[in-house]
Amino acid sequence: MQNVEIIVFILYFVALFVFATAFFVKGANRNGEDYFLGGRSMGPWVAAMSAQASDMSAWLLMGLPGSILAFGFGQIWIGIGLMLGTAANWILCAKRLRLFSKAASDSITIPQYLTNRFASKSKTLQIVCAVIFLAAFTIYVASAFVAGSSVFTMLFPEVSPGTAMLVFALIIIGYTFMGGFKAVCWTDFFQGILMLAALLAVPIIVAATQNLDPSLLSKVYQYTDAVSGEVVTCSFGTGLFNARWQDVLSGLAWGLGYFGMPHIIVRFMSIEKPSMVKKSAIIAIVWVILSLGAACLMAYQARMIVGEELLTTGAQKTVFIVMARRFFPPAISGLLLAAIMAASVSTADSQLLVASSSFTADIYQPIFRKNAGDKEILWVGRAAVVIIAVIAYVIASSKGAGAQAIMDLVGNAWGVFGAAFGPTIVLSLFWRRFNYAGACAGVIVGAVVDILWFVFLSGTGVYEILPGFAAGFAAAVIAAKLTKAPSAEVTAIYDAATAAGNDE
Repeated sequence: MQNVEIIVFILYFVALFVFATAFFVKGANRNGEDYFLGGRSMGPWVAAMSAQASDMSAWLLMGLPGSILAFGFGQIWIGIGLMLGTAANWILCAKRLRLFSKAASDSITIPQYLTNRFASKSKTLQIVCAVIFLAAFTIYVASAFVAGSSVFTMLFPEVSPGTAMLVFALIIIGYTFMGGFKAVCWTDFFQGILMLAALLAVPIIVAATQNLDPSLLSKVYQYTDAVSGEVVTCSFGTGLFNARWQDVLSGLAWGLGYFGMPHIIVRFMSIEKPSMVKKSAIIAIVWVILSLGAACLMAYQARMIVGEELLTTGAQKTVFIVMARRFFPPAISGLLLAAIMAASVSTADSQLLVASSSFTADIYQPIFRKNAGDKEILWVGRAAVVIIAVIAYVIASSKGAGAQAIMDLVGNAWGVFGAAFGPTIVLSLFWRRFNYAGACAGVIVGAVVDILWFVFLSGTGVYEILPGFAAGFAAAVIAAKLTKAPSAEVTAIYDAATAAGNDE
């Protein structure tokens, strides 16, 4: 990086720390609800942009455009699935989850909501869900550390991977520890704007200044994979509708994950007023359409500009970095490159905070300290942030086969969350007859089928979330039908939430 790029890049992350420190000094986090849910005071812009920024990691700026650059538009079915899932989640579930989580004993975590929604005295489901959250998100954060350090070393080749990972981890730990949910949401808001601006800027400038030659799209490139040693052929000929049916179906199925993705749907619970959800939904849907569209357009343009440069060396993931540096002066390119780190940070901080809240509100308080006060919960939450991050760092930095096996599970985590919690959350919001037994069955069966499909049937080419979600939904409905109807107390929660929605 040039000196100007480095200065702009560093100033961006200094600003993050200053922002989080301001929340800490002003005492914005007075209790657990403030620290983990922002006191349910997030406005529509912040809730929408932070949800999308925490959803889309560096995959949006590196993985997706790199894949399209190499293999064509047949690669975007996952993007289409994510776009449709985002829209469906905001339109169908956002407002109702805000209402239901408030009506269900003012729940501040998803496991807590699933217990309170059915007025259950048993904490079994809450604790089981929290353990799944804690384990999965620790792995998620470890993966984010690896991805963040990888991006860091791409931008700063002279920095060792170990140093890059440590710096990345300290950035996330520092402002998550101090600022809590409000700081995370507000920084993710600005990072979401930066990500979108960066993605739009490159293709707009290219379209305005370059005469592209479409004939270059037909050129075929080859490179030798650094890991497997296999020769990879890069042809742009795979069209949107020429993909295998398994790829289309699996790509669309990625959208189902949103219904059970804790670090995203917790934003719905944090919105100040249910009436603000419609505006948030519009903002979020427009953001995801523009960002995914811009990433695809940039990859299309880059194939004609830097295709040979990148695809003969297998460097397609650096397409955004190369294009930003080629078409912008260092002061601007430094800010655009910060967008890549922002994408990684905005995902990792949200996952770290959800893991911390699961331990504190769903394990520590109900099991060890039922009468814990607000300050105790607040500081236990902060301590959990540090401990979880340290464990994730140890996993991420370990070179052992065991640690790598754990890291490999992250690819299955999205599917497990979606299959286990998606059907149960949707049914809890829309079916008055749904009960605690159905919720337990949905979570367990969805998770088990997802994992078994991944282990034994992944060779079918169908993403495991699809059979897992279907099985979880069916199990939840059947179990609810075969067991006792919910009590008057449970139906009263449902009626109170829906009535509150009608009054809005």
